[in-house]
Amino acid sequence: MEHQNLSAAEAMEKLKAGNQRYLEAASNPGDVSPQIRQKTCDEGQSPYAIVIACSDSRVIPESIFTAGIGELFTIRVAGNVMDHHQLGSVEYAADHLGCNLVVVLGHTHCGAVGATISSDPSGFVKYITDEIRKAIGDEKDEYKASCLNVERSVSRIKEELKLTDADKLKVCGAVYHIDSGRVEFMD
Repeated sequence: MEHQNLSAAEAMEKLKAGNQRYLEAASNPGDVSPQIRQKTCDEGQSPYAIVIACSDSRVIPESIFTAGIGELFTIRVAGNVMDHHQLGSVEYAADHLGCNLVVVLGHTHCGAVGATISSDPSGFVKYITDEIRKAIGDEKDEYKASCLNVERSVSRIKEELKLTDADKLKVCGAVYHIDSGRVEFMD
């Protein structure tokens, strides 16, 4: 597979090029063919990047980065927050699948961020909004809050996995603009 064992810099360039193709496309040309399904079944997966994204139905990493089957290891959770389950998934993809890049992909018009700013939800949603509250504090601007939330998840990954600048695994944040389709990389 052409994307196996890419460096973090190569993976970042591939994501940026994929997002550019997405901005210009009417449909997703990522490979979802029967051949790639069989190949990844027989040979396993070797994604070139880990993407932690919100569960929002408008935020589809494989489409946003024009990726096909086996190219991205995608972790989706409302508000792109990090807990031990997501951290374990990142650790697995880095250690066992050879991914060298993690992108925490927040987005504009995030319902979880909006709920954190405007209300105090109850039930299980509160676990998500409480985590977002730790990131955004009293910030009321939704875009700034989304950026702060991404930054917290990036920091948690680096701290919890004890990553240093010398490590092969690189972690960065990004914000997907729902209106335009553009991904703004923060690092």
